[in-house]
Amino acid sequence: MHVFCAIMCAREQEDNTNNIHTMDKNTWIGFLLIAGIIVGFSMLNRPSKEQMAERQRLNDSIALARQMEWEATQLSAAISEQQAGAGNPSSEAGTQPTEEELAERLQATYGDFAVSAQGNEDFVTLENEKVRLMFTTKGGRLYRAELKEYKAYGDTVNDLRLFTGDESNLAFTLITANNRIISTQNLYFEPIKKDSVLTMRLKTNAEGSFLDFTYTLPQNEYMFSFDIVPHQMEQVLAQNVSTIEMQWSQLVPQQEKGRKFEERYAQLQYMDMGGDIDKLSEQKSARKKEAGRLRWIAYKDQFFSTVLISEDGFSSSELESEPKKNGTGYIKAYNTTTALNFDMHEPIRLRYYTGPNHYNTLKAYDAGKEKGERLHLKSLVPLGWKIVAWVNVILVIPMFDLFSSWGLHIGLIILLMTIVIKLIILPFVFKSYQSTAKMRVLKPQIDEINAKFPPEKMQERQQATMALYQKAGVSPMSGCLPMLLQMPVVMAMFWFFPTAIELRGKSFLWADDLSTYDSIISWSTPIWGIGDHLSLFCILFTVVNVVYTYITMQTQAAGNDPSQKMMKWMMYLMPLMFFFIFNDYAAGLSYYYLLALFFSILQTMIFRWTTDDAKILAEMEANAKKKANAKPQSGLMARLQKMQQEQLKQARENAKAQAKRR
Repeated sequence: MHVFCAIMCAREQEDNTNNIHTMDKNTWIGFLLIAGIIVGFSMLNRPSKEQMAERQRLNDSIALARQMEWEATQLSAAISEQQAGAGNPSSEAGTQPTEEELAERLQATYGDFAVSAQGNEDFVTLENEKVRLMFTTKGGRLYRAELKEYKAYGDTVNDLRLFTGDESNLAFTLITANNRIISTQNLYFEPIKKDSVLTMRLKTNAEGSFLDFTYTLPQNEYMFSFDIVPHQMEQVLAQNVSTIEMQWSQLVPQQEKGRKFEERYAQLQYMDMGGDIDKLSEQKSARKKEAGRLRWIAYKDQFFSTVLISEDGFSSSELESEPKKNGTGYIKAYNTTTALNFDMHEPIRLRYYTGPNHYNTLKAYDAGKEKGERLHLKSLVPLGWKIVAWVNVILVIPMFDLFSSWGLHIGLIILLMTIVIKLIILPFVFKSYQSTAKMRVLKPQIDEINAKFPPEKMQERQQATMALYQKAGVSPMSGCLPMLLQMPVVMAMFWFFPTAIELRGKSFLWADDLSTYDSIISWSTPIWGIGDHLSLFCILFTVVNVVYTYITMQTQAAGNDPSQKMMKWMMYLMPLMFFFIFNDYAAGLSYYYLLALFFSILQTMIFRWTTDDAKILAEMEANAKKKANAKPQSGLMARLQKMQQEQLKQARENAKAQAKRR
């Protein structure tokens, strides 16, 4: 449509300019082709009749469920009123509904589930070495999830709470045989606990008919199974229903000191049955409808996630994510409305993950599985672009795990990692320094060329400079390539530290948590560009970076060219820019950069002490003589020089032609 409008506007402008009032045959053909493409594209992307019917049925069910929810709320209020009146003899007679009236209303609203419409909310707990899960009999759902191995920031006593109470709700919509729609969140279940298995049983008025929510928590695991098992429900539920609707909502409380990064990494992610992973925007409110089947849906925080996994898949899913304002105590609000295949003779098998975004923990769930069976939950840990993620998976994470297995302090682990990384990229750094040294040695000759050719003869100056480079065997690009080759390793560390849960809660020197900023001074009102604090590791990193820049500039060729002077000032401004960028970043990252800069300064000083400029110049002169006697070879420098010669020749011919015309 945008293409069509653009052509129409362009055509109208052409008509107004040239006073053309008729269209030729080609124009009409073009319009018809574009219209055909638009119509064909719309038809191809139009949902099928089955998908449209499914969406309409889902929307109708949601609307009816909301109406029934309102009726259930009114009925609950009537029950509470009746119970309060029964306990208060002074209440006026006739103001409360009778037991017979309530029974009739319960039967009309809940059908055969009326027996479960009243009850008391009780709680049952399942726990192992890693998690403590509390379930409520009202709705038969998971009420609270706590992780035993983690604490919330600033809390050294209580276990970390992923959610509790109304912060999370999981409910299923049931259609009764008399076409009443009810939600499990309004019904009361009977708990049956045996060891690590908890069954929440939803009873009915029909003898032998009930619905079980069965939770099984294995030992030493973050993931547990959740099975919905129907028992002789044919006479209770509608016969023509092949799916049941599920509503899942959750508020994500703020768990970390640095809200900025928690907001950045908190997002709703999901994977379809083909293994493709997608997400909703983490920066703004987002809503998306997925007609295809989804394997899992994850409500993700910076370091922790709650994931629902379906063996058969979720269908016709509507996903929502909404950022919460600062001061509310929450980071995001997630909501999902979806459907599950339902057979009254087969259980619905789900799995629940409530745990950390730890790469090896999530990766272990795919161990020994075929490609099509893998969950790829490890994608919940952001490791950067593909090549950067590859470096993290192959090098950084195994190296961190190895040093951690030695029982070393976190500060020493980062130090050892820095040394290994610097050794890996050392050949590239040395190659780049050699190129810089050659450019520095040629500086006197470059100054002579600049003096010989003034700025208005820029082409002659460039040609002479390129000829000098070719003669000396120097390429201006030779220093850039080694730097580019080491960038994936450098970027891998940049992505690793802010998302590594291994650093969470680990203290070093003055930093009490290396996964967030180490503020030494804080204030209440944020300042633009800085925030509400100063991070000491970031300050030290900035200061050392200025020193490193000074040392580096001494090793490079400088000149009187204004652009070179401007570049010099820009090099000194970069460390200050880094301060504003990294003041909010994890202290572990700033500490790593600080160590890396110390080693870079040491490397540069060693290179300078071991580099003889006279020897380099002599080698370049010897190479120049060999090239002068050798057969000309093709190469990048030769091609560049040839191009400049042709440009210079053309410029001279153009100048002569202009002079003749004058």
